[in-house]
Amino acid sequence: MVTAQGEGWDRMAWDWTDHDEIRRLLDQGADPEAWSGGRPLHRAAVFGSPEVVAELARRVADVDALENGVTALWEAVVSRKPDNARALAAAGADPWRRSIGGWSPGRLSLAGPTPGLFAVPAGERLTDAERVAAEEGRRLTGVLGSLDYDGTGLACVAGIDAAEAVRRLEAEPVREGVTDEVLDEPYAYDMDELIQVVGVTSVPGGCVVTQPWGYAPQMPGVLTRLSGGTLCYGLYANPKSGDQGSIARDGSLVAWDLHPGGGAIEGDTSEEVLASYLYQYDAVAFSCAFAGLRLTDARAVTGPPDLWVRLPRRDYWSH
Repeated sequence: MVTAQGEGWDRMAWDWTDHDEIRRLLDQGADPEAWSGGRPLHRAAVFGSPEVVAELARRVADVDALENGVTALWEAVVSRKPDNARALAAAGADPWRRSIGGWSPGRLSLAGPTPGLFAVPAGERLTDAERVAAEEGRRLTGVLGSLDYDGTGLACVAGIDAAEAVRRLEAEPVREGVTDEVLDEPYAYDMDELIQVVGVTSVPGGCVVTQPWGYAPQMPGVLTRLSGGTLCYGLYANPKSGDQGSIARDGSLVAWDLHPGGGAIEGDTSEEVLASYLYQYDAVAFSCAFAGLRLTDARAVTGPPDLWVRLPRRDYWSH
């Protein structure tokens, strides 16, 4: 008999690809409707194989049951698991059921790498703005590629160039060659001194302020000074707690403790859902796209920047 606490899935962890094992546990009484506070089908849609997805889909009461406001098919599409999505659709899941931000799994797939995943009913299509956003998402993520940005701070600023960013920050140029030594071994230096040094680079659409070793570009006092008459998105890739985002608009910090590159959540707007899908697990591209920056390479992030400057000493933590 399956206990309420274990639901028969006690030995299951991340890997849900073993069809024989999943079927054996189900035959022994594992609950197809519940696993560790969630639904096994949603778990398998992301971490399982098409065979496991099909097995679970046959055993649940509703293949379109919701977890955190979305179906298992939504999870398969968002996770770029087209074979799992096809298995769910074959089991009766509805690709065109509206969900977060008014999107359906099928319509969202039109903006991703497998637009032919489902037969498209008449009237289901991307708007011109969504199509342009999807094309830019593919271009930008391709240009940036796979970046090692752990520990990096960024401020992506719309509408101003590097020179204007330096003026707003009242920063001074750093002596040539100093940063070369720092980049070789940044943590050998006094962080109180090092945190004042940032790189600044002009890019199409604005500029990027970067710091490969720290959080300075995302400090509230930096973001608010940069954002006068415009907006910027700040990112700090915290090695301890993950990516942290902030938004400043027209000199004011308007949002913080954000999770750039994270998944969509209930209450998100249509635009937020699309951005979350296009830039999933890509916090740098998400941050650049939010500010409308159209980088043509990764230099503004990985270096060398157009110029290195030193920030004046002041309280940057006041909003």
